[in-house]
Amino acid sequence: MKLVRRKAAVLLMAALLVGGCAPGGGSGTGTAPPGGASTPAAPAAAATITIKDFDYGQPITVTPGAVVAVINMDSAPHTVTAEKDKVFDVDLSGNGATGTFTAPSEPGTYPYFCVYHPNMKGTLTVE
Repeated sequence: MKLVRRKAAVLLMAALLVGGCAPGGGSGTGTAPPGGASTPAAPAAAATITIKDFDYGQPITVTPGAVVAVINMDSAPHTVTAEKDKVFDVDLSGNGATGTFTAPSEPGTYPYFCVYHPNMKGTLTVE
């Protein structure tokens, strides 16, 4: 039963990260915080890297500065670490852990790897 709940939670998180649930992709609560000022919603992810079976999946392409979501479906921890200058680096525990990073602002191809499993490699294209 715990596994079913965990999978449901992961799927819900993925849906929220990718699409958001408020108009415009945000996840606003619909109420203003104390003092009357509104808090801007976190930006929705432009793309998602799903780590499964020690694989990052297909290369993804995003615009400069886009938010990229990462979901680790494996039980082992993984990272998404840029090979050059660590311009992005996300460390995720296993079992549905999620995180985000901001894509570089400079267009180009950014190879990345897993610090724990260096044979895992992926590519992020910024254009």
